[in-house]
Amino acid sequence: MVFDFRQRAALVIAHPGHELSIYGWLERVCPVVFVLTDGSGQSGTSRLDRTATLISQAGASRGGIFGRFTDAAIYSAILETDFQLFYNLVDELSLELRRHEIDYVAGDASEGYNPVHDLWRLMLNTAVRAVQSRSNRKIDNFDFPLTGRPDQTHPLQVGETVRFALDEAEFERKIRAAENYAELGAEIESAVRRNGFLAFRNEYLRPVSQAQEDYLFNDIPFYERYGERQVAAGVYSRVIRYEEHMRPIADALDQYEKKVMVHVL
Repeated sequence: MVFDFRQRAALVIAHPGHELSIYGWLERVCPVVFVLTDGSGQSGTSRLDRTATLISQAGASRGGIFGRFTDAAIYSAILETDFQLFYNLVDELSLELRRHEIDYVAGDASEGYNPVHDLWRLMLNTAVRAVQSRSNRKIDNFDFPLTGRPDQTHPLQVGETVRFALDEAEFERKIRAAENYAELGAEIESAVRRNGFLAFRNEYLRPVSQAQEDYLFNDIPFYERYGERQVAAGVYSRVIRYEEHMRPIADALDQYEKKVMVHVL
């Protein structure tokens, strides 16, 4: 696929550190970066400063939503199905995409691994369509995997993946950025063991289609099974579930989008 990556871009990620997956692209494009949470997780210690430093070094800029919430706050909002909060974030993100005249976005894939990743992807998709309906401005929408091989395709993917081949200097800088991100050391080591060192020499952006968003998990997503273990261990008090929490949020965002479309039309 031939794609002009020099267009105005936005990187929209749920947690600090996800930028490492496409760090070479980040350096080349210098996008506007939006981060939903501060990455504090169970520890309560933010890793936002580390990501802010990397973004600055790469020549990228911060968007208006940049580590606004703790992970605990977003998990609570999901458990309480706080639709209004999510509507407000969609509205704000769509305004930011218009204000920065974004031509294409790259963001976390929905993988059933972490509910915040999947939620932010849903909100990004809704915001992109809102911009297109309100301003008639086309925005190309891409994702990238976080838990599997960088080159894996989505089972319902429509369109060709855009590949960015890093040169030696770019790859070295990406390696150094990952090595210096101490807060994610264990996760990075695990990813290298699973996929091999050279798997990260190329970076991939996959086109997102409506078919992917409508995809329903055929099995219980990983975050449910993990949440059950954490509740059993006394770490969490409640489990985030797809049918009870995530699907109603997805349906609410869909209905909200339709109301916005009707208002615009």
